[in-house]
Amino acid sequence: MPFSLTTWNINSVRLRIEAVARFLKEQAPDVLCLQETKCPDANFPHAAFKEAGYEHIALNGQKGYHGVAIVSRHPFANVDARDFCDKGDSRHVAVTLDGKFGGVEIHDFYVPAGGDEPDVKVNPKFAHKLDFVDEMGAWFQREPKAGGKAILVGDLNIAPLEHDVWSHKALLNVVSHTEVEVTKFSRAQKAGKWCDALRKFVPHDQKLYTWWSYRSPDWAGADKGRRLDHVWVSPPLADSVKTMRVHRDARGWERPSDHAPVTVELAL
Repeated sequence: MPFSLTTWNINSVRLRIEAVARFLKEQAPDVLCLQETKCPDANFPHAAFKEAGYEHIALNGQKGYHGVAIVSRHPFANVDARDFCDKGDSRHVAVTLDGKFGGVEIHDFYVPAGGDEPDVKVNPKFAHKLDFVDEMGAWFQREPKAGGKAILVGDLNIAPLEHDVWSHKALLNVVSHTEVEVTKFSRAQKAGKWCDALRKFVPHDQKLYTWWSYRSPDWAGADKGRRLDHVWVSPPLADSVKTMRVHRDARGWERPSDHAPVTVELAL
């Protein structure tokens, strides 16, 4: 049966709750995974999601540039969250679905952005990002469920491929596309045997973006994007992914996030 999942770095869920409600009404995915909610759990707008039909909510919230949430039309058999790098940051939440999609595990990640300077000696934020990705990879190797029916989504803050950025040459020394980030990203992906669901539909030699900077006065015309948002599936689900869509139009909505929602549909 069809199952749809959307990932979206919303850049403050309370500030953009109207946009989220609009998206849920128009697209109605089974599950929505949010990043950078910037919202402690007690302040999360539960009522708006329940009114939209998403009664099942898993949170790992926090003030500042943190916070992840999974909202679902379907119940959860289990909810979990992991503190990577022992920082106390809310950057991961996971659920195992119950009911008709029972047994499917969903991980929602928000990898640290890493600051502006790609040098661990002068930028502790970049060092933290690299450590975070390393720990993800080590955990994937130990985590047996990653070989089952698992989906990993989120703002992973790394554009790994040449055509995941508007200019490979111009961004080689820019955080999100540096060689060290891409190498660690690839190592972590391989550690979990994760399959890149988005690139299943867009060949590697074609541009694919999910993020356009706020700094661009004409983001759509300039189209200087990056693919920072990802959907990975475990090998048992690789053939189940049927469609993918980057909702680029949402980047142009009033008071938008700089990330576009990304939806995949699977046959489960």
